[in-house]
Amino acid sequence: MLEKIKTESGFIAALDQSGGSTPKALKLYGIEEDAYDGEEAMFDLIHEMRSRIVTSPSFNGDRVLGAILFEMTMDRDIEGAGSAEYLWNVKNVVPFLKVDKGLADEENGAQVMKPMPDLDALCARAVAKGVFGTKMRSVINEANQAGVDAVVDQQFEVGKQILANGLMPIIEPEVNINSATKAEAESLLKAALLRNLDGIAEGQQVMLKLTLPEQDGFYADVIAHPKVLKVVALSGGYPREESNARLSRQHGMIASFSRALTEGLSAQQSDDEFDSLLDGAVGSIAAASAT
Repeated sequence: MLEKIKTESGFIAALDQSGGSTPKALKLYGIEEDAYDGEEAMFDLIHEMRSRIVTSPSFNGDRVLGAILFEMTMDRDIEGAGSAEYLWNVKNVVPFLKVDKGLADEENGAQVMKPMPDLDALCARAVAKGVFGTKMRSVINEANQAGVDAVVDQQFEVGKQILANGLMPIIEPEVNINSATKAEAESLLKAALLRNLDGIAEGQQVMLKLTLPEQDGFYADVIAHPKVLKVVALSGGYPREESNARLSRQHGMIASFSRALTEGLSAQQSDDEFDSLLDGAVGSIAAASAT
C-alpha cells in the first residue's frame, strides 16, 4: 500500500461524510431528508451511495489510489467483505479512515479538533481491518498566528500518536476557501507545517491534505520535504471544474475530493448513467492530479 501511494498516479477519493454532513450529501445525491426516518436509515442510505461508487466499474486502482472511509463505513461490508478489505483486495484501492470527532468552537479564527480519547482503540481496530492510514480535519478561517499554530501543532501531535499505532496519518488543516485572508492564512500555515515537519522522527513520514492555494506552486517546498509521503488537495466547496483547474496548476499535488467527485451523481440515475458520469469525474480528477 505504501508503495502504491508513493509511486503510482491517481487520486484519493474522500468518501468520509460524517453525521453532520451526511444529510447534505444525500440531498445532492437526490435523496431529501423526508425520504428517511432517523439516523440509522440515513446511514444505510449513505452506505448504499458509497457502495454504489466503490463497486462501479469506473472506480478502481488504475486511477484511484486510495479512499477515505467514515468509521461506520469501515465497520460495514461491501459485497460481503469488510469495506477496507474490499477496497484493497477487489479494487486495489488503499483504504484510509477518518478518525476525528469533529471541530471545537472557533478560537483565534480557527477550529481545532475535539478530543479523541478512544483514538488508540480506533487505530487498533483500523489496523485489524486492513486500513493503511487515517485522516483528521481542522479548519482555519482567518490569518491568525495563534489559531494557525494551535491547529497545526495539534494535528502533528495527534499524527505522531497515529504513527505510533502503525498507521499513516493524513494531516488536514483546511483553510476556508471563503476566508477574506486566505492567502495570508496559507503563508502562516506553510511556516507552521515546515516547522512541525522538521520534528517528525527520522524514517517516518506523514501525508498532508491542504486547500488548493491562491498562489500556484505555493506548497512546492512542502511537497518536496523528505518527511512528506504525499500532499493531497481538498476541493473545499469549489465545483469540480474549478477544483480540477486549480489542481492542475499545482505540480506534485493530487486530489482528495469529496463533493467535487460526487457532483452530478444521483440515486435516480440508471447504473449505466451513474457509471458513465462517475467515469467522467474520475477521469477528469485523475488527469488534473497527474500534472
